[in-house]
Amino acid sequence: MTDVLYTGPIPAERGGELAMGGGRSETSALSGTGGGRGMTTTHNSQRPNACCFCWCCCCSCSCLTVRNEEERRRRRRRRRISQDTKMETIPNCEACTKPSVEEIRLWSQSFDKLMKNPAGRNVFREFLRTEYSEENMLFWLACEDLKQEINKSAVEEKARSIYEDYISILSPKEVSLDARVREVINKKIQDPTPHVFEDAQLQIYTLMHRDSYPRFLSSSIYRSLIHGGSRTSSES
Repeated sequence: MTDVLYTGPIPAERGGELAMGGGRSETSALSGTGGGRGMTTTHNSQRPNACCFCWCCCCSCSCLTVRNEEERRRRRRRRRISQDTKMETIPNCEACTKPSVEEIRLWSQSFDKLMKNPAGRNVFREFLRTEYSEENMLFWLACEDLKQEINKSAVEEKARSIYEDYISILSPKEVSLDARVREVINKKIQDPTPHVFEDAQLQIYTLMHRDSYPRFLSSSIYRSLIHGGSRTSSES
């Protein structure tokens, strides 16, 4: 009878454990005792789990989920774009003459010089394809073509096609635009002009300049052109 009712040391041990361990669970403090084990375990079994998952893992698990979802979206988008661009053959590129070594070297001086050269645009477009961002160049070229159009019905048709191909969120070739530019386009597209996508075109041009162009200059595609041209000129 005495052994069953003797629980004097338990509160002291639990208090000591809590004082020394800075908030250790009651379950671990009572793990070696027999009296009251069922009630204590049931009462405190949820606390360690709550502490562990709420304080230790919630933030990291949430961030990991977001990163995984973003990576899955990126892989799906890459597969869709790859399927589309494989059907676009070389004749769809701009007609141009073979660039000289001097022209190729000028492309590294400024992004404007690269984009003003048809051969430069073709090479840069090929690089963008390897980065799954060829739609940026395709959109920019489509806007340039639209600005040359003077027939109103043709302008409306081309503007609608550009919107569906590069602005619509349902398109696999949707370009990255901020909310302000999208709002402007949605208003202007009701009665489009040849310059309906002017703000969007500038934003994509800036994106290519700041983001893709530096990587292009250090890419194997551009380096091979420089080295190949240098060898040809030295041999001649």
